[in-house]
Amino acid sequence: MTFKGPSVLYLYRKQCCDIVKNRTKLVFVVILTALILVAAGCIGNNEGTEDTKQATIGYVLWDGEIASTNVMKQVLEQAGYEVEIISVDAGPLYQGLARGQFDFTTSAWLPHTHGHYMEQYGDDFVEVSTNLEGCQIGLVVPEYVTIDSIEEMNEVRDQFNGQITGIEPGAGIMTATENAIEAYDLEYELVASSSAGMAAELRTAISNGDWIVVTGWSPHWKFDRWDLKYLEDPEMVYGDEEYVATLARAGLQEDKTELYGIISRFYWTQEDIQSVMMDIEEGMSPEAAAAKWVENNPDKVNEWIGA
Repeated sequence: MTFKGPSVLYLYRKQCCDIVKNRTKLVFVVILTALILVAAGCIGNNEGTEDTKQATIGYVLWDGEIASTNVMKQVLEQAGYEVEIISVDAGPLYQGLARGQFDFTTSAWLPHTHGHYMEQYGDDFVEVSTNLEGCQIGLVVPEYVTIDSIEEMNEVRDQFNGQITGIEPGAGIMTATENAIEAYDLEYELVASSSAGMAAELRTAISNGDWIVVTGWSPHWKFDRWDLKYLEDPEMVYGDEEYVATLARAGLQEDKTELYGIISRFYWTQEDIQSVMMDIEEGMSPEAAAAKWVENNPDKVNEWIGA
């Protein structure tokens, strides 16, 4: 009798091949799974490290805030952080902080200049600490201008060309000046510009001996450069003494404890910030001026870092 089905030898070989194929697949799957798990673990660890050693700082383009932000950037880099600084107008700064787009800012002028932003967004972030005291805002004129009070401005309107030179629209001092125009019934136009534009207009006017009134604040390098004075504000529209605060996004203290500790210890003096601002005004880049201050003040820097 002839057997027409597959031979025993054929069946044996096929079974052996199937076993080898299945084992190869199994080994491949095991290796691939192991590689995926290792990669996932590495990525997770890297992300955690990056998260804790990254910082994003929001700031407004005022001379003092350019100085403080660049100093803090270099201090944090010295502590091992990768730092990004983002310049915005005052309104977007507070909105961004409330939404968690920035880790912190050292640019909050309180209680008056940015008071309305605090009322609007203050529940959505944290006021960490005061980083600078003894600040002031108001209307500023050259010392040679013969009036001393905002109340006298209408009497000499023509000499000021009926204009107050301002800075960025939306800045707290611009809002305060609009309030001053109303409170004193001033027959003046508030002309929006920028911090740099205001300083340029002031420089030109003083070099020509012209009268000019600007929205001003201190500390600012212009008070070291020229003889200036604040016009008296009997209605207290611009408020009393101001301070500059450090604000942090909600949750920063829990997410980045070390970073929160550093920014909570950040505090410096009028002399400190004036020196950085003057170096910038005299031609140094903000980065170079900040680096110079950091190098010359190791004790303060180490105190902030907690070294």
